[in-house]
Amino acid sequence: MKKSLEEHAARFDEKAEAYDEDETPEYRACAGLVVEVAAAEADDTVLDLGTGTGAIALRIAPDAERVIGRDISDGMLDQAREKATERGNENVSFGTGRFREPNVDEPVDVVTTNFAMHHLSDAEKREAIEVIAELDPDRFVLGDVMFFGEPDPDEPFYSPEVDDPATVGTLADALTDAGFALTRVERVHEQVGVLVAERVPAERAVVPQDR
Repeated sequence: MKKSLEEHAARFDEKAEAYDEDETPEYRACAGLVVEVAAAEADDTVLDLGTGTGAIALRIAPDAERVIGRDISDGMLDQAREKATERGNENVSFGTGRFREPNVDEPVDVVTTNFAMHHLSDAEKREAIEVIAELDPDRFVLGDVMFFGEPDPDEPFYSPEVDDPATVGTLADALTDAGFALTRVERVHEQVGVLVAERVPAERAVVPQDR
């Protein structure tokens, strides 16, 4: 992580009120795909890590039994709670938590995250994925900044000062090492994608072509 947890939290606290106004088309496409492939069902409990202002959690809520949002930024969580109240989403709760300490003590069926894990170093991403695996979800959906080809720091999705994206291959290795099978790889942009990892037989796994 190129910034401390506290620095990242403070940065997003400052951005919270206007955060939704800065969404790029690629971010929106990625978020929509995360919601679609999460495929939450009526009896599912969904954990959304790095929930921010609740973009994923609130869209999944109508389809799930319960949605738990976790973030490190109080400002972002306040925005998420306000939106949940406005929309009448009573099956969603938001609280403080992070990838490696999600602060969840109940079973979860699906874990989602969108545009958040890229702030962690590759080693920290691996630790986070191991923690997620210990929650024993059926499905983990990771939408994020990730490299499908050679990294280009001039692209708008990569800010070297605060971001530390991984290659798709690095993420795939971490997922499979944690006991998941990679079942879907979707490229939204050369540096944005969605990975779906599940507890399924190895023969259904997908091997990314760009590693």
